[in-house]
Amino acid sequence: MESLNLRRPFDPVAHDLDPAFRLTKFSDLKGCGCKVPQSVLGRLLGDIFTEPANEEESNFQNIFMSQSHNKAQRLGMMGLTECSVVQLKQADLCLLQSSDYLYPLIDDPYMMGMIVCASVLNDLYATGITDCDSIEMMLGLSSRITTKERDIIAPLIIRGFKDAAESAGCSVQGGSTVVNPWMLLGGIASTVISKSSIIMPYNAMVSDVLVLTKPLGTHIACTANQWMNDDREKWSKIKVVLSKEDAERGFQRAMSSMARLNKTAAMVMRQYNAHGATDVAGYGLLGAAQSLVKSQTNEVDFVIHNLPVIAKMNSVNKVVGNVFNLNQGQTPETSGGLLIVFPREDGASFAKKMEQIDGLQSWIVGVVQKGTRTARVIDKPRVIEVPMKDKSDSLW
Repeated sequence: MESLNLRRPFDPVAHDLDPAFRLTKFSDLKGCGCKVPQSVLGRLLGDIFTEPANEEESNFQNIFMSQSHNKAQRLGMMGLTECSVVQLKQADLCLLQSSDYLYPLIDDPYMMGMIVCASVLNDLYATGITDCDSIEMMLGLSSRITTKERDIIAPLIIRGFKDAAESAGCSVQGGSTVVNPWMLLGGIASTVISKSSIIMPYNAMVSDVLVLTKPLGTHIACTANQWMNDDREKWSKIKVVLSKEDAERGFQRAMSSMARLNKTAAMVMRQYNAHGATDVAGYGLLGAAQSLVKSQTNEVDFVIHNLPVIAKMNSVNKVVGNVFNLNQGQTPETSGGLLIVFPREDGASFAKKMEQIDGLQSWIVGVVQKGTRTARVIDKPRVIEVPMKDKSDSLW
């Protein structure tokens, strides 16, 4: 159980910075909410992956696509994740790598470093792999940041990244630092594993269920907190449904969720016959489901009925006219949960086991039906407040 250990708001003055310093001001987009739209990505990919151009590409497709030769399935797989697999010369060994880049979503440099690391590792965890051999950090420092600000902020980001990597059981082996117009943070995680240890993402079957391991609404919570502190006009619109205490608690929950590794989920999903998984990120829950369903061998659809959302954030979304597209499952998430396909009984057992280990909930959010490899959210999904009631000794 995650105890109520609230992190104090980042205080620029305590770090000898100007009181108006905001890490989020060094980019115009936030977190993972900066992805090229999926429809555009598919068009850009075109026929690139229609046929393997060489033996290496053929090996990749053999590893990931098995007996599937449908073009749409291959494109779906390529767009599914930033994770790549390289067949090594040694029998049954592969190099598995995942990468990710984020823009600052919060103003706390240390926590932002932790969140970036957790996001980089997500794609490894979506394959059921829990051990990472090494991780590199990519740090793009804004050209608009002063030398003093750089020398204070960069070490805090790096320390947060390093601490998250160590909690994952791996070490930071290097990276790259560049100057960029916007602040840009990312990394690459690598591990060598046996091909047979990968949970393939294309084995969904009719009557399976979809399980989500983290609540939605992180971007809404971070935005509400930012409005409360820096935008009186926008705060005036949401304060009718959100007190300052609610906004602060929601922000703490969002930070806690984004910084939490999906390592436990990766470990437990192996025990309960997972039929595939992906992580929820910039395309939101629906986007993750759409990418995953396109790669399925069987002709199935994913239908989402439930949306677990950080408490009070659905009310915020409503009062601003659904600008976050929460009820459509399209709100971007940063370092979100894993969306995992299980046989029905195993999905419930997985959620129960996760709560036993971490004291945190997972939710059955949808079902797998016979179909044409599409995903949708029903017209009036059930929104689940997370948590349903505040606890004096715990965030969740």
